[in-house]
Amino acid sequence: MLLQDPRFILGAVVSAALLAALVIIVYQRRLTPVEKERRRRVFLNRERRTVEGLITEANSYLIHYQYELSGVIYSASQDVSALRGLLPADPARLIGAASVKYDPRNPANSMVLCEEWSGLPLKKELTDANHS
Repeated sequence: MLLQDPRFILGAVVSAALLAALVIIVYQRRLTPVEKERRRRVFLNRERRTVEGLITEANSYLIHYQYELSGVIYSASQDVSALRGLLPADPARLIGAASVKYDPRNPANSMVLCEEWSGLPLKKELTDANHS
């Protein structure tokens, strides 16, 4: 009988072990949403184009911006909660002109800030000394 054949049993055990190992590897390689977003930003920074844009609203979690490509105006926002350390104390001061990186194959895929690049305007922070 086939179920009593040692080669069949060994093959079944080895197959089950390989399947279990594959499931564990796939599960461990599953990227978190935070890691997917980080990789998207790094990809856009290294591989894509830059265009001038306009930041319309900003806080410590989101930056809303617009940019124009080939006569089409894109409105977008970027979750910057993971990049708060790169923002000024008052993010609302960012409102104004900025640079935007985008993917020409998918122009809606864009950003204004990542770990390795910033398209944010450089505005001099006022100090108490400047007020006197």
